[in-house]
Amino acid sequence: MTVRPDERLLDGEPMRPVRCRTCGAGVQARKASWHQTSVQWSAEAMAACLERRAAAPVSGPNGGCFAACEALRASIVQAALDGELPVPDDGEDGP
Repeated sequence: MTVRPDERLLDGEPMRPVRCRTCGAGVQARKASWHQTSVQWSAEAMAACLERRAAAPVSGPNGGCFAACEALRASIVQAALDGELPVPDDGEDGP
């Protein structure tokens, strides 16, 4: 059996650096639409994120799972509104 390479990110905009405007954590982000965002966290960003550090550890099968950082989400939206993070024109209205 041949494993097909994951090329989903090749057909659109590349990941771009975005810095949280609250704590300064730097991530790589990409908008596929106004409603879909991909984020890649580095170890440094995870250590810097105030919301991630404040979150209580989750036990169970998804232990250590962190759902989202609202400050980073707002920073990504602002980067898109400022034109720093491209959003493909898919007919959807912005935030």
